[in-house]
Amino acid sequence: MKKRKGILGLLALVGMAVMSLAGCTQLASNPKVDNWDKYQEQGTITIGFDNTFVPMGFEEKNGQYVGFDIDLAQAVSEKLGFKVQFQPIDWDMKETELQNGTIDAIWNGYSATDERREKVAFSIPYMENQQVLVSKKSQNIQSVSDMAGKVLGAQAGSSGYLDFEAQPELLKNIVKDQKANQYQSFNEALIDLQNDRIDALLIDRVYANYYLKTEGILDQYEIFPAGFESESFAVGVRPADKTLLANLNKAFVELYQEGKFQEISQKWFGEDVATSQIKGKEN
Repeated sequence: MKKRKGILGLLALVGMAVMSLAGCTQLASNPKVDNWDKYQEQGTITIGFDNTFVPMGFEEKNGQYVGFDIDLAQAVSEKLGFKVQFQPIDWDMKETELQNGTIDAIWNGYSATDERREKVAFSIPYMENQQVLVSKKSQNIQSVSDMAGKVLGAQAGSSGYLDFEAQPELLKNIVKDQKANQYQSFNEALIDLQNDRIDALLIDRVYANYYLKTEGILDQYEIFPAGFESESFAVGVRPADKTLLANLNKAFVELYQEGKFQEISQKWFGEDVATSQIKGKEN
């Protein structure tokens, strides 16, 4: 009898623990409706990001999330009246995570491309970006034409890789095997570049400059345009989340008017990177 009571007691404790965990778990958002009331009620939204993308949003050795987008998202969330929960995700699965409702926004150097607009609603752009090729100076690769027969690397699911596939005449058709070695993160790709396992890397200019400068090896590398059109970083949300989108846009402009956007920009880039839309000069 004592044994049975002990088992029943243990089951009760397990049940309470499960209920407690369930209470702490944020429910997935309904991808088919405007979730603004839900966000206000729970007091949080979940932002999906690649936690290796310096300097936009990344995880430090102590586990803290830092970066330009992290600071900007927190400043915006204060204006919206709720907190941000940052969720590291597989960057190749970002749109799937958004559509499933497990995250509420993609915010991490996320380029607003035509292909992505088919599934995602974008905020006004807040920063310009360019896809570049990075190679060691010892490789003597200084232009796209020098990539003939060379091994290229790219991050899977990145806007650079999408451009590479969508516009093969610019780069894909001339590199070795007409393909790019794909990596889960730019960090992994840069390690292979440093160890001569690839000849060049297709990467965001903002990442390349920050990483190489921070590592103290900027003078050892060539950085040049990959030939694709310049792009803009924006926040991606579900098309049904119209209220969230409108409030994001409003918060961006207000932060610039108050000088907060410039403060964050100076901290990470040493200059004002705001687009004309953020400055309120364009719709």
